[in-house]
Amino acid sequence: MTMPYDAMSQTSDDALLVLYANGDAAAAGALTARLTPRIFGYAARVLGDRAEAEDVTQEAMIRLWKQAPTWRQGEAKVSTWLYRVAVNLCTDRLRKKRGLGLDEIAEPVSQAASADAKLIADDRAAALQAALGTLPDAQRQAVVLRHIEGHSNPDIAQIMEISVEAVESLTARGKRGLTAALSGQKEALGFENDPS
Repeated sequence: MTMPYDAMSQTSDDALLVLYANGDAAAAGALTARLTPRIFGYAARVLGDRAEAEDVTQEAMIRLWKQAPTWRQGEAKVSTWLYRVAVNLCTDRLRKKRGLGLDEIAEPVSQAASADAKLIADDRAAALQAALGTLPDAQRQAVVLRHIEGHSNPDIAQIMEISVEAVESLTARGKRGLTAALSGQKEALGFENDPS
């Protein structure tokens, strides 16, 4: 027995699936019209690709139709079961796309945290620049070459045309000068928990 299509709009998903399992093609059409747009919308948002979302939706619906003859009413809602299938299919596609297991995919970094970190880094860079400005020229050059540019002491000695011992002395005095210039700013620069 086939129900009229307009009567099916009030019929539950479970009942439509059972009707389909008993040969009612109109029930399948009604259930497809009801569920397909929702599953497609979900898959399109997750995958960001309409063609992939169409494939996921089609595969999910095929699995539903295969499940219909053995569907046990009351154990799960049809829509919930179908979403779970879609979630699994999307997850599988994302894993294949990235070549990684889901557990290996890094969590997205919050933009708010990045903005805060950038502001702190900018404040620290400005404070360091101001403190460097308080050092005598030779100390400033030695500290910048060693600790910012990453040159070795022998290289700095050649660059500045001084001895390695003089470089060591200049960088040590420069670091002490920076420590003194920055000492009162630990909390303002976010170093309040820094033991040094």
